[in-house]
Parts: sequence; C-alpha cells; structure tokens
Amino acid sequence: MSVKLEGTPENMIPADSFTGKKVIDREGIEYGKVKHIQINPNTLCVCGVTIHQGFRRDFFLSEDYIDKFTEKTLLLSRPPIRVGIPVIDTDRRKIGKVKSIHRHPDTKELESIEITDGLVHSKTISKSEIWGLGEKVILGITKDQFKELK
Repeated sequence: MSVKLEGTPENMIPADSFTGKKVIDREGIEYGKVKHIQINPNTLCVCGVTIHQGFRRDFFLSEDYIDKFTEKTLLLSRPPIRVGIPVIDTDRRKIGKVKSIHRHPDTKELESIEITDGLVHSKTISKSEIWGLGEKVILGITKDQFKELK
C-alpha cells in the first residue's frame, strides 16, 4: 500500500498504486492485470506496462496502447495483439493461433505475425492482411486464401 507524502503535488501518484488493476479495452475486453509499470531510465517517463494474464502468461504493452488509468482499471486506446490468441477469417472460420509477432526493431511498429495452423505448419502474414483485432485476430482474407499463401 502506498502512502501520500506531505508536499507531494496533487497530480502525482505512486507507481505501485497501479499494480493489480484490471486492463480493458474500449469494447470491455479484459486482458489481465497490471503487473509492472515500466519506466525509461533516461527520461523517467512511463514507457509501458507488463500485463499478467494468468499462469506464466505476461506480456508487454508500450505507452501508445495506454489511454488512461482510472481508480479500478487501466483503459487501453486500442486492443493489443498477443501470442496465443485465435486467428479467424472473414467468414469466422478458425485458421490457427498467433505464434509470434514481428515488429520493426527501431519503432516497435507491428510488421507481421506468424500464424500456426497445427503443430508443424506456420505462415507469416503482413499487418495489411489483419482486418480486426480484439479477443481474436480477424484476417481480411478467407481460409482458402490463407492456405494458398507461401
């Protein structure tokens, strides 16, 4: 539990008061709870949060996903893409799961995702093929078109 010290400005809140808060997006989808606040050591600004989603399932969200903190939740400005979530096509047919996420090394911008459709097979698609994102990744192509990709 954090304690407010005398002389602390009104707009300052201890970082440990955010841990344990639920993380939700604008559609009300819950992604887990805040585990850690990540701070840039050079600028001393928040650069992201680590989200705990269950047993050994933590993931990082950069500050551009954060909309605001409320008393009980961390509100996200957009849904995050995560390893292990289902991937479906435009006809709502299951394609597979996200195996890995490929980001630009400098900007950390999403470039592509690798989708596994079984134990051995996987294919990489660019972010332009992603139509929607939430509890599932929705591709802008059909399952048959996905199978034809190399």
